[in-house]
Amino acid sequence: MTSTTPAERLARASAILRRQPIIDGHNDLPWVAREVADYDLETLNLHDTADLTHTDLRRLRAGHVGAQFWSVWVPTDLADDGALVATLEQIDFVHQMIAAYPDDFVLAVSAEDVERAHGDGRIACLIGAEGGHSIGNSLGALRTLHMLGVRYLTLTHDRNVPWADSATDLPVAHGLTRFGREIVAEMNRIGMLVDLSHVSTETMNDALDVTEAPVIFSHSCCRALVDHPRNVPDDVLRRLRDNGGLLMVSFVPEFVSAEYHAWSVRLEDHLRHRGFSGGTRGSREECRQEFIRADPPPRTTLSQVADHLEHARGILGAEGIGIGGDYDGTPDFPDDLPDVSGYPALFAELVRRGWTDAECELLAGGNVLRVMRAALPVAERLGASRRPSRMRIHAATEVAPDVV
Repeated sequence: MTSTTPAERLARASAILRRQPIIDGHNDLPWVAREVADYDLETLNLHDTADLTHTDLRRLRAGHVGAQFWSVWVPTDLADDGALVATLEQIDFVHQMIAAYPDDFVLAVSAEDVERAHGDGRIACLIGAEGGHSIGNSLGALRTLHMLGVRYLTLTHDRNVPWADSATDLPVAHGLTRFGREIVAEMNRIGMLVDLSHVSTETMNDALDVTEAPVIFSHSCCRALVDHPRNVPDDVLRRLRDNGGLLMVSFVPEFVSAEYHAWSVRLEDHLRHRGFSGGTRGSREECRQEFIRADPPPRTTLSQVADHLEHARGILGAEGIGIGGDYDGTPDFPDDLPDVSGYPALFAELVRRGWTDAECELLAGGNVLRVMRAALPVAERLGASRRPSRMRIHAATEVAPDVV
């Protein structure tokens, strides 16, 4: 612990983040833009969105955000090719957003792009697709998303896909199927990062068995501190260390706090009892607010987030951790981290706990740049020795022959 004042710690944290701005692994602004403004950037003025979102340019600048992976998430219950179409619309919005604010945003597809944006005083816009349902069981679609700028794919979201099990669904494949392993191999070949947030523990281990490049968890916490299926067990963290990958710690309260997780279980039980499932819209949200009035959620704190970072650092080292806040992806956030302006407060807490400037710079963004760079020689080697995969999957079965 240091004996400096809070103001001195915050000043030091801000100085660190000016040198190495935040590269955040996960933000759901594109979906909120669809929900509240139908992607209309005149309706949603991103200079200051007031109470509509957790994210706008004013708060991004206050939070020293230098790069953001925008999540192009879509619901898992979209029928037929609806998920792929909706994902393309999400990607289109990110490109529209960049074009609408050229003095502030720039598209980034590499570590060099991110560093160039920092030098220009702009925020680098990276893209991550959240859930394997977004590619419609098509390796051609996966490659097309990569060509459109997507640089990671989360293998599942809240439900299984035909080739991989989710952390929050009943196991069917018990990890990755043959087709799922081929997807991981193809992602390595094209240089797309494999994101293991949302997947089951078996899927985590299968992906680590297959991958030849470092993997990431774009927005997860430590299961040793909060026993939530979305969090990462210590044995997997040890494998992640050996893989050279990255845990990007999330600010989602039910991942951060055991008390909040227990409360969220009570909430979901109440909603199921009342006949609601799925997203938080319409009458379901009214039911949710009714429950909150009767049983308010417990506080979560910035200090609890720091606890997860310190636990992960103890296993992964300072070189294996990052930040994946998940702003605009959940309603509540810890005290002092209410929106994207809060990152300096978190780093001031780490300074108080004795973290060095070098460790903080790695956490802020240095480790993300390392992992992005590490994927490139793997892609170059595999691209020189393997042709694009033509494997196909049939329906929801593990029948995935190579098609020649």
